Amino acid sequence: MDPLCKNNYKNILRRVFLPLILLLILASPLFIDAYARASALPAHYFNKIFTDTVPLPHAVKFPARSEWTDTSRKPKDTIRPVIKRGIDSISPGKAVDSLTMDSVSVKTDTIPNVKLSKDSLTAPVFYKAQDSIVMFVKKKEFRLYNKADVKYGATQLTGNTMDFNQQTGILTSRMGVDTAGKPIDKAVLNDGTTSSDMDSVQYNFNSGKAMIFQTRAQYGEGFVSSVKVKKQPDNTVFGFRNGYTTCNLDTPHFAFRARKIKVIPDKLIVSGPANLEIEGIPTPLFIPFAIFPLSNGQRTGLLPPQYVVNQQKGIGLENGGYYFGLGEYLDLTVRGDVYSYGSWGLTLSPTYRKRYKYNGGFNLAFANTRSGDPEIKSEFTRSRDFRVTWSHSMDGKARPGTNFGASVNFGTTSYNQFNVTDAATRLNNNMSSSINYSKSWQGKPYNLTLALNHSQNNLTRQVNINFPDGSFNVNTIYPFQAKEMTGTPRWYEKIGISYNALLRNNMSFIDTAFGRPAMFDNLQAGIQHQIPVTLSIPVTKNLTLSPSINYTEKWYIRKLQLRYNQVKERYDTIYENGFFRSSAMSTGASLATAIYGMYSFKNKNSAVQAVRHVMRPNIGISYSPDLASKDYYTVPATPYGKLNRFQRFSYYDGAPFGPSPSETFAGLTFGLDNNLEMKVKSKKDTSGVRKIKLLDGFGISSSYNLVADSFNLSPFSLNARTNLFDKINISFGGTLDPYQLDSLGTRIDKYTWKGGNFSLGRLTNANIAISTSFQSQDKKSKEKEAKKKEEEENGDVPLDAALEEKRRQMEMMRANPGDYVDFDIPWRLDLSYSLNYTRSRTLDRLRDTTIFQQFLGFNGDFSLTPKWKIIVSSGFDFRLKQISYTNLTISRDLHCWQMSINLVPFGSYRQFSITINPKAGILRDLRINRTRQFFDL
Repeated sequence: MDPLCKNNYKNILRRVFLPLILLLILASPLFIDAYARASALPAHYFNKIFTDTVPLPHAVKFPARSEWTDTSRKPKDTIRPVIKRGIDSISPGKAVDSLTMDSVSVKTDTIPNVKLSKDSLTAPVFYKAQDSIVMFVKKKEFRLYNKADVKYGATQLTGNTMDFNQQTGILTSRMGVDTAGKPIDKAVLNDGTTSSDMDSVQYNFNSGKAMIFQTRAQYGEGFVSSVKVKKQPDNTVFGFRNGYTTCNLDTPHFAFRARKIKVIPDKLIVSGPANLEIEGIPTPLFIPFAIFPLSNGQRTGLLPPQYVVNQQKGIGLENGGYYFGLGEYLDLTVRGDVYSYGSWGLTLSPTYRKRYKYNGGFNLAFANTRSGDPEIKSEFTRSRDFRVTWSHSMDGKARPGTNFGASVNFGTTSYNQFNVTDAATRLNNNMSSSINYSKSWQGKPYNLTLALNHSQNNLTRQVNINFPDGSFNVNTIYPFQAKEMTGTPRWYEKIGISYNALLRNNMSFIDTAFGRPAMFDNLQAGIQHQIPVTLSIPVTKNLTLSPSINYTEKWYIRKLQLRYNQVKERYDTIYENGFFRSSAMSTGASLATAIYGMYSFKNKNSAVQAVRHVMRPNIGISYSPDLASKDYYTVPATPYGKLNRFQRFSYYDGAPFGPSPSETFAGLTFGLDNNLEMKVKSKKDTSGVRKIKLLDGFGISSSYNLVADSFNLSPFSLNARTNLFDKINISFGGTLDPYQLDSLGTRIDKYTWKGGNFSLGRLTNANIAISTSFQSQDKKSKEKEAKKKEEEENGDVPLDAALEEKRRQMEMMRANPGDYVDFDIPWRLDLSYSLNYTRSRTLDRLRDTTIFQQFLGFNGDFSLTPKWKIIVSSGFDFRLKQISYTNLTISRDLHCWQMSINLVPFGSYRQFSITINPKAGILRDLRINRTRQFFDL
């Protein structure tokens, strides 16, 4: 082409086609709106599927009352003619008196068989109307006026006016219009499975087909509105100019507009190209097709991903995958995450169940995290992590006497750091697991338990595994008891003997050694046997004497010895393998009773009627010989200045059951527990009074060694607990040391109450905890309780699979609290306060060291309006003088949608996220999410 012509051609394109394209772009919303808006009039050009012999509803004209005519046949005579019945078909030609005939002797039916037409109805039609019913006998039609109701089999149709033609079997129903022009009494078609309301409908009783106009029907959690619908005999529905939504309003907040749609009841809803419409305004969001499942059971299918933006990992798709319904007892969920910067993750979640037997589920997660620029090594990090969780529970009725359960949570220490956004999981540095099996024999006094336990610290990366960990217990038996009890039993018949055996194998290692021979380097195994002998003798009515003997023996396969290395200034550990035993024995007797004291007020009109004090003292004497002195040795300790000290160790330090006590004990044990209550007048109580606990308990306990050469008195243990006003829980614990310290911080054998400074003891440690909770009354609490009670009465108890699903939902609620908000409770507040006190003196510091740890925590929520909810959880650490982990969630109820904003404003795990998603579970994955992690802020 000539260059000049080419330039002219380009100019024409710029001047003509570019403005035209721009005009089309500007006018595209109008085209979309015109395409998606449902027209009130039915289309004249429609698919073949809607072609039927059923006439259009507007072709039927309902006459006015003035046009009514009586078409019934008038009888010529009002006297009914007498029908002669003197001839019987059994003996033709002979007259027989009908009065003398015995109907029982008649064997042949004289009434001929009537053949029904194929076009006739197969069931009676029941109809009624509030105003009137007009019959047209010649036309074989009847018309119903005002709140008409027609029932045929399982199909019921209601409406304002109806017309039924018996020849064609077609029933036509229309809604009414009041004097203001507003629609009333819409036609409602109920086929036994679904109910649809509409402007008008024509239903063919013979074929089961129906033509419906301007209808709205509910399927599961969704609603389908259509301009025109063709209903098939199998209840399959074909719709024209449709909208699908989960909003239950007549004018929904959002809908997917599609030209054609097909509904297969109890299976799915499928449509062609659909456009998302919000508040009646079309959006530029189109989908090529849509499938909405209606089945309540298992259905294999795709799980749509969620679009996310993460500055550290890039643009990504999360939680996309596939669900495999593998039958009644098994299913599998596969989900994956992929990000533009190279990070990815894969999660396999199989679940299994068998009714009345067992149920459980696995969760296997793998993650490859890449963060930073790979070209800058100082900023680039790569982490490969995994986590395994397993839960299993067994129905107690499956195998009586046998139980198996598991709760496993195991993985790498950095998995939660890079792949979890839940605050509770991130802040928890410990992971633990347990697998338990127990067996008891019916009619036998013994039982067996086997277990595997695991604990892991994500900070120190230390892993501890106990396997196998078992016990074999024989319940108390009475060998001297007679087979047939007669009269009062003798004292020796109350002697009871039991046996307890414990098996434990412990491994401790760093997580990097998992799966390698190094994990067995610190293996410790042992067995402990215990044989207690007990006896209970009532001395008086309120005094009981309980003597006892207890023998314990421990078996180990390894012992260790520490040797202090003067050169390296550390302890060297030397192990010795073999069979080693350590034993201990104790014997004693105890007396226990209860002393009651009550003070009643003389004034009967007093608010406080009485105060009761209950004391439960106990005293005992025990003796424990030294059977384990050979199990201990001394090692020089690290010198401090000019002081050379020795430390005492046991060969079985760190063993599964530890060392046996090495000191002889012969002494007294004593304790006292108190309870304080009062009676007050109460108009609400039927008895006129009610009890209030002032002090649930206050106790003190200690012991005194009669054979020790020093430090005979043990420290006093204190505890107290109460609940004030049924709202405030208070608990206290502490330890009092009765001995003094010298100038170097060493305990000396001198009581604190002796000398110049009188004291009941040195408070070495103490703790106090206070907690309370307040909330407004739930307006729907009575409705919820009534519904729960009704479900229990009807036997609608969730099955094992439902319980497992509830457990998974609880995990989702903990991970996404903003998606599960109870707007029925206007406000709620939980407060907690804890104080820990420790006072000690170490050798390197010649003065007492006092440590206070205080923490104030709170969490709560309140509703600014019935639709706005704010949730806050935070606290303050007084020792560190800083605010603890704070989480702020703002939720907005958008009727059929919900918006939540989650903010962690400061700390190591700063985070901001906003999520908008539909409430209905079928569209929960249709969410708008924006998240920024702590490394993005």
